[in-house]
Amino acid sequence: MSFVEGFDVSPAYIAEMRDTMVHRGPDGAGVWVAEDRRVGLGHRRLSIIDLSSSAAQPMWDCEQELVISFNGEIYNHAELREQLIREGLTQWRTDHSDTEVVLRAFRRWGIACVQRFVGMFAFALWDQRSRELWLVRDRVGIKPLYYSHHHSRLVFASEIKALLKDPQQKRAVNEKALGHYLSFLATPAPDTLFQGIKKLAPGSWLRVSSEGRMLEQAYWDPMDGVAKLDLTEEEASRELIARLRQAVEYRAVSDVPVGVFLSGGIDSSTNATLFAEQVDLPVRTYSIGYDDDYSSYQ
Repeated sequence: MSFVEGFDVSPAYIAEMRDTMVHRGPDGAGVWVAEDRRVGLGHRRLSIIDLSSSAAQPMWDCEQELVISFNGEIYNHAELREQLIREGLTQWRTDHSDTEVVLRAFRRWGIACVQRFVGMFAFALWDQRSRELWLVRDRVGIKPLYYSHHHSRLVFASEIKALLKDPQQKRAVNEKALGHYLSFLATPAPDTLFQGIKKLAPGSWLRVSSEGRMLEQAYWDPMDGVAKLDLTEEEASRELIARLRQAVEYRAVSDVPVGVFLSGGIDSSTNATLFAEQVDLPVRTYSIGYDDDYSSYQ
């Protein structure tokens, strides 16, 4: 979470908001506040890639010019690290942290780096050089990112309840969003059920200057690169399985044990089967069930 535009940032204030989300990151916690107290970041850590303390967050780059709070996983981080080293970025603080890959990629390619990421992510990055804050969300919005701009401050977090810790945050129902939710069981971005609280749209970034100027822009569209394929059904089936196998292979990379959610449908069963092809140990699966009978609601 972050605060800008002249608000006197307190580490304790950030920590209080951060710790409403301890369930999202039980493995560690960190806070960074700038010397001028105009901007700060908080982070709860869920350790998946690089479990060492050097991968703790908020994380600075080697030059002490970029600092990040990152949520998610960059599945192709190893390939990107190799590419960045080939292009001259040979100084690294961690052994294989995907968070540091985001920092180094931003230094090398700027915000265009997000086009190269394969993964699920939401992150906040403070660029000390330009004194700009970047909020970024993955292409399809797997990871959440909410923000509120009020009383000359910008506050953001992975969950709305963290924003509600701010005593200046308005608590009123967004009737437009409520109508959407009651009709479609969803509230399209940027709306949420709370007035004044927005969610960053999937596949978008938000740039905020230290003076408070804000610019939001989409970096991806689901129709980008769509082309008609001239394939037989058999060829299409082989291509689909190849793509699924690659996707599962990416997601199997972890420094902690990996499991599979089973819903009873063909999609999760396919994931479990493809995952089992890649590991020597039995696949650990999880399903959600209820003691009572809810079949009448189906």
